[in-house]
Amino acid sequence: MKRNNTADSPEPKTREKLLETAIGMFAEKGYAGTSVREIVEQAGVSKPVLYYYFQSKEGLFLAILEMAENMQKELLARVLASAGNVLERLLLLYRRIYAGIDQNRNLYKMIHGLIYGPPQGAPDYDLTRYHRHMFDAIRNIYIAGIDGGKVKKIAADEVAYLVLSLIDFCLHIDQVQPQISDPQRPERLLRLAFQGIEKGTEN
Repeated sequence: MKRNNTADSPEPKTREKLLETAIGMFAEKGYAGTSVREIVEQAGVSKPVLYYYFQSKEGLFLAILEMAENMQKELLARVLASAGNVLERLLLLYRRIYAGIDQNRNLYKMIHGLIYGPPQGAPDYDLTRYHRHMFDAIRNIYIAGIDGGKVKKIAADEVAYLVLSLIDFCLHIDQVQPQISDPQRPERLLRLAFQGIEKGTEN
């Protein structure tokens, strides 16, 4: 079936422009506070163009969250494929996350607001999946370290909760209190935590 003629020959990167514009507006004003009219006006397109790509504001919103999840999965896959001991791989994980946030600040602000902010009337989306992906990656890294005899045999779930909580809290503080932002804090705290779980010489 042929789509709307208005969007038969869209400009290059129009879809990306709509995503970028909507991310910035959702991050600043929330889902309910952002209208389709505002999005298309700022993106410099017509409403039929938005509907061509996303069918609705809800479709655009869900496309953004799916895009963010795919970006996270790709990042985690690269870290899981990396070499190194447990601490080195977890530090790499944090550095990749921090770099990704730095490159996509509005996207992170949007998702952070959905998780920690007041209800926005947004469509249902299981936001806990972002944490589950992180939890599973950390757990797998730690289990690989146990199998390699590089760390003490502690419940992998507990270690995953510890590391995820540490990273998540540091990123949250950077978001809500940027005046005390410290990109190196999570690395220092991870090293501190590992002083207690690295496998050392028994007395």
